[in-house]
Amino acid sequence: MSYRLLIINPGSTSTKIGVYDGEHEVLVETLRHSSEEILSYETIYDQKGFRKGVILDVLKNKNFDIKTLDAVVGRGGMLKPMPGGTYEVDDLMIEDLKIGVQGQHASNLGGILSKEIADELGIKAFIVDPVVVDELQEVSRISGLPELPRKSKFHALNQKAVAKRYGKESGKGYENLNLIVVHMGGGVSVGAHKNGRVIDVNNALDGDGPFSPERAGSVPVGDLITMCYSGKYTESEMHNRLVGKGGYVAYLNTNDARDVLKLKDDGDEYGGLIYDAFIYQVSKEVGSIATVLKGNVDAIILTGGIAYGKKVCDDINSYVGWIAPMVVYPGEDELLALAQGAIRVLSGEEKPEKYV
Repeated sequence: MSYRLLIINPGSTSTKIGVYDGEHEVLVETLRHSSEEILSYETIYDQKGFRKGVILDVLKNKNFDIKTLDAVVGRGGMLKPMPGGTYEVDDLMIEDLKIGVQGQHASNLGGILSKEIADELGIKAFIVDPVVVDELQEVSRISGLPELPRKSKFHALNQKAVAKRYGKESGKGYENLNLIVVHMGGGVSVGAHKNGRVIDVNNALDGDGPFSPERAGSVPVGDLITMCYSGKYTESEMHNRLVGKGGYVAYLNTNDARDVLKLKDDGDEYGGLIYDAFIYQVSKEVGSIATVLKGNVDAIILTGGIAYGKKVCDDINSYVGWIAPMVVYPGEDELLALAQGAIRVLSGEEKPEKYV
């Protein structure tokens, strides 16, 4: 049976929606919102009615009958730490999305909008593998200071999707594999997937791990403390330096990995050094995470937008290819991944998880 799904993925200045018949894309639209429209609302939750109206208007203009939907799927937001999976949206989840228990982010509207539209149609609403998926083994949480436990915030939706894809294509099943998944986009996350659980991963949301196009990654802590107390920066400015204005942006004033690759290819000495450092740090993180799996790694999966660069993948492989075979699934098809999560539950392949 093919299920018809509406997918909702809110961003800070846009809302991306898709309609799927099973895994077949029927329509995809990116609905842009001006800064004036967004800033007219005091909180993210206050944007709910505005964004819902835009979504329904577009579907109506496309002559799409929402009464044909089987479920609505939203991008998960900043909820409490939770195991991976597909969750049916309930009242407790809605309350936590409204208050932002781990922070305010546009993605919090994904579950809220999906629930409201689904309730009006008498169907179910889901979220799938939000950024706060937490399956860390307890030893992974220890940082060195009790006040600063390590946290799991990463590209869970895409990491889980490509890991499950490899499990299916290999015929071995995700739950039977040890995988290292490397997501390379605006941020970089490197996860150790052991028998269907991400037992260790860098906190990519807050900039931990390798530097990336927009994030500083793990930096010298003593010097960071000095910088924080120098009087030159506010707390907000320091956060922006680490997440948003770090990495490629800080060194080369670009967040486009293709620009940096071109500098390398053109023989630019400084640009080439920064490119080499990116490859070095990502590879070093892969080697580090391999120890978590005690060297028993079935495959290293590269994904995210930067994985479209063959040279990037080849250069990383030159460092880590001895650990395990490399598989490349470039890009980040979030709408399809959300659809697949709902399909697994609707078809009975998986049971829905309960948010607590």
